[in-house]
Amino acid sequence: MSLKRSDKNTNGNGASADAGGDSQKLRDNVEINAKIDAYIQANPKEWAYIQGLPRERLERMLVLQKVNKVERRERIRSSVMKQLEANPELKEAYKKLVKNLPAEQQERAMMSIASRTLRTITPRQQQSKGARV
Repeated sequence: MSLKRSDKNTNGNGASADAGGDSQKLRDNVEINAKIDAYIQANPKEWAYIQGLPRERLERMLVLQKVNKVERRERIRSSVMKQLEANPELKEAYKKLVKNLPAEQQERAMMSIASRTLRTITPRQQQSKGARV
């Protein structure tokens, strides 16, 4: 089930979302729920495995996914910065593109533009080096 936070004080069935007073209402997204249901139907063994996991393990798996996402984003950002530092002309061109943005948004916008551009012009490396059929 896809859940989104809301500023309401209930969890959808009239009950408080948690006892600590830091309540949130979680909404369902019909399209996302349909995707999840289709995945569950296509992968019943994996769904049974997930259902059998203890709550703490599920919570830790979710946190690990978020940590991996942040680390991946940082690796990409570092790689883009390294490429920009190696090519001052390119860095200056990106600075010109974002010069009219507020100062606190300039670096983030420059990184976004640069990473998209570099992803487009740089061929992807093959994920596996195995033989092709």
